[in-house]
Amino acid sequence: MSLSEPRHARLVIIGSGPAGYTAGIYAARAALAPVLVQGLQPGGQLTITTDVENWPGDTHVQGPDLMARMEAHARALGVDLVADVVVRVDLSRRPFAVELDSGGRLLADSLVIATGATARWLGLPEEDQLRGRGVSACATCDGFFFRGKEVVVVGGGNSAVEEALFLTNFAARVTLVHRRDSLRADKTNQARLFANPKIEVVWNAVVDRLEATADGLALAAVHLRDVRTGEVRRLAADGLFVAIGHDPATSLFRGQLEMDDAGYILTRPDSTATSVPGVFAAGDVRDKVFRQAVTSAGMGCMAALEAERFLAGHAETRDLGVAA
Repeated sequence: MSLSEPRHARLVIIGSGPAGYTAGIYAARAALAPVLVQGLQPGGQLTITTDVENWPGDTHVQGPDLMARMEAHARALGVDLVADVVVRVDLSRRPFAVELDSGGRLLADSLVIATGATARWLGLPEEDQLRGRGVSACATCDGFFFRGKEVVVVGGGNSAVEEALFLTNFAARVTLVHRRDSLRADKTNQARLFANPKIEVVWNAVVDRLEATADGLALAAVHLRDVRTGEVRRLAADGLFVAIGHDPATSLFRGQLEMDDAGYILTRPDSTATSVPGVFAAGDVRDKVFRQAVTSAGMGCMAALEAERFLAGHAETRDLGVAA
């Protein structure tokens, strides 16, 4: 599809993870002729996940394979998939203007934002090699694979504590590593953590490097450095869970949509509707609690259905005014 001239669409979807593709599938079935801009990483975070065992209907599937199937499903239903990156949006009036890195421009009567979020990593050179081979940013996604194993969780907030507690359902031992001498997590979570005999806390330490097995295919150990003394010690570990936060991909929409302090898009209760009529947000871009493929897909469905209803009641293009 050529986008050399501005093109008008009833619905534009930004993002191609489970939320984006599901929104496209539902919108196509509603005859909205959706245009979906795939972004830098078509398929989203699942394309860097190996084993997925919590997707309904699949006892086991590879993350990239699951996303390839979603893309094929969307394409088969007529979703117009655009291999490009959105660089600018104007939500001050309808149709909304969506500018692409290629220089193309889309005009959208309604918009679904499904740009997702990215986990913060430690920045170690071994992380990329071992991601999906012992290194993870999602205990709910991958904890099942560490039954009877020894794992390390890095972080000091509620997310890290909750991940450590969750992992005790599977792991033989969980070591929580925190760079300070006290946790930021709330007192209730801390009490549960300290009461759990499976959990050990290592204070005032950071991960210095990761050690792979001889074949390089799995994590063997985590090397911890004491931030006070500089001493480094080796801790044998089968898994490392990085729980230092996520960053929602919402920079395009700052100053145009209402967001929380962390940059997640705010939506109405029981809805994907944002502060701008006709703009909907689905998936990790507005969900910092569950962050699961299945919940993202569910929100993608909601966004498409809400966009369909909005378009049915707002056939005329009209100025919306500048969003707060």
